Amino acid sequence: MTGGGRIRKEPIPGFTGTLAGFIVNTRASDIPADVFEHAKIAFLDWLGCAIAGARDPAVEKLIRYADVMGGEAQATIIGRGVRKTVSQAALINGAASHVLDYDDTSTGYIGHPSVGMFPALLALSEWRKMSGREFLTSAVVAYKVASVIGACVGKEQYDAGWHTTSTIGHIASAAGCARLLGLDKRQTVYSLGLAGTMSSGLKIVFGTMTKAFHAGNACRGGLTAALLARDDFTCAPDFMEGNMGYIHAYKGRIDEKKTATLGKTWGFEELAPKFHASCHFTHSAIESLLKVVAEEKLSPSDIRGICVHVSRLALDAAGKTEPKTALEGKFSIPYCLANALLRGDTGLQSFTDVKVNDPEVKSFMEKISLSLDEKLAPMEARITLETNAGAVYGRSSDVFREIPPLETKRVRIINKFLAICEPLPGEDVRRIVDAVLALERMTGMDHLFSLF
Repeated sequence: MTGGGRIRKEPIPGFTGTLAGFIVNTRASDIPADVFEHAKIAFLDWLGCAIAGARDPAVEKLIRYADVMGGEAQATIIGRGVRKTVSQAALINGAASHVLDYDDTSTGYIGHPSVGMFPALLALSEWRKMSGREFLTSAVVAYKVASVIGACVGKEQYDAGWHTTSTIGHIASAAGCARLLGLDKRQTVYSLGLAGTMSSGLKIVFGTMTKAFHAGNACRGGLTAALLARDDFTCAPDFMEGNMGYIHAYKGRIDEKKTATLGKTWGFEELAPKFHASCHFTHSAIESLLKVVAEEKLSPSDIRGICVHVSRLALDAAGKTEPKTALEGKFSIPYCLANALLRGDTGLQSFTDVKVNDPEVKSFMEKISLSLDEKLAPMEARITLETNAGAVYGRSSDVFREIPPLETKRVRIINKFLAICEPLPGEDVRRIVDAVLALERMTGMDHLFSLF
């Protein structure tokens, strides 16, 4: 059809139609119980990050923006005790959950999936009083769509400078919101296209407030796309696969093997949680260093120098050698290693402007050098450590290949959540944890906020 014309009713073939069919036809009963368990752990992890980021200056600015724009009180701003429009809540909660860079990463594509979908799905579920089971189902569906798109074009986007948390997050958010709204297949196709055509975000902004804005904007954009599509706001039916479409523009290709897994595998177990409050590209180096130091019983004064061998992606994303702010410190492998070694703490409190500019840390950073190794996997790091006595030790790690099993991950994420929420009353925090771990039994997602 042409703009404003009559909607065609013929079947929708092609890759976009396949994704839409999966979104529309997947039932909660199709999803294995252990997948829901992984989804609940991911949501708890995301929620902790949102609570921790709720008072960040970037979030303050977005709330002031929402105050200027006005609107109905439809959905809760986490950790603030106020309600804004559903669109504003998706934006603000999305930014809050990513602003500290403590959220999970997809091993299928280099992006942060939880912050690009949970805020939109939560705002919509609260507004429409949808059940926990509906919410979890939409999240599982959204992540699967994101992983398929990521297999088709994620690496091409990331290598070209795009921030896939936003470019793919828009589509994941739209997929989940379309599922929650009960859109039909054609409307879901429109939703995917609308979200995809709004998606953007460049990696040059890493280390600034705008990186977190990307996550919030993905949630707001995906929600907007689904709400417009519900009213039959039209878009190209072959948006993904068509000439000049999404995959063509990003120089990707349809991954038939990954597409064939729709409805068969789900991928939530492949999400890599963060246990250090910095860019994920710093984690393998941190793990390698801490293991060598523990095994060889070394102290900082024993170390003459450390060479960190990393991938091109890691060097581009986390290769800042002279960080001056807390945000820049999160994207500096040298700072993260010096901080881990000297302070033994890689949590949120390690990333402040004062600590990043600590003279002792800066002095030790001079002992750390970065080296490109094109043979390494994106997240893999190898360190070579030389002591003052002339001994040389080496160790490599890849946190994408070392994801804890379900039970271990549950314990570690609960402990992380408790640490993040330490200023809050312990009984309240435990009630939130218990509620999230039984989320499939919650009759309305609006009930979750009564626990805060």
